[in-house]
Amino acid sequence: MLTNIMYVTIYVTDQHRALGFYTEGLGLEKQLDFPGPDGRFLTVGVPDTPVQIILWSHAAAAGQGAAAAPGPLILESEDLRKDFEIMRRRGVTFEEPEPVDYPFGVRVEAVDPDGNRISLRQQRKP
Repeated sequence: MLTNIMYVTIYVTDQHRALGFYTEGLGLEKQLDFPGPDGRFLTVGVPDTPVQIILWSHAAAAGQGAAAAPGPLILESEDLRKDFEIMRRRGVTFEEPEPVDYPFGVRVEAVDPDGNRISLRQQRKP
């Protein structure tokens, strides 16, 4: 029986640039970084959580999704409007000028340097 999600992969064209975006922009933590037989194995993640995001070197546009679809990565925030302002000051690009209210909570889409859409969500409190 499966017990955990270990990794999700985001395809990037420049791992160094992507690492800066995900750590300095979104505030994630670098977790693994070593050379492997298929290239550099580089991960980031939310501190003290088991899931890691692999920033995998690949051709341009490999991880980009359609504009109406959620991004390949969805990150949760306890206070998305506050985190949005912090990320915007750090230079993160967003598709919307402000987070948007939905029946499930609050949502905004960030865009990484390769055009990958990163969905940022805050669940509605009961």
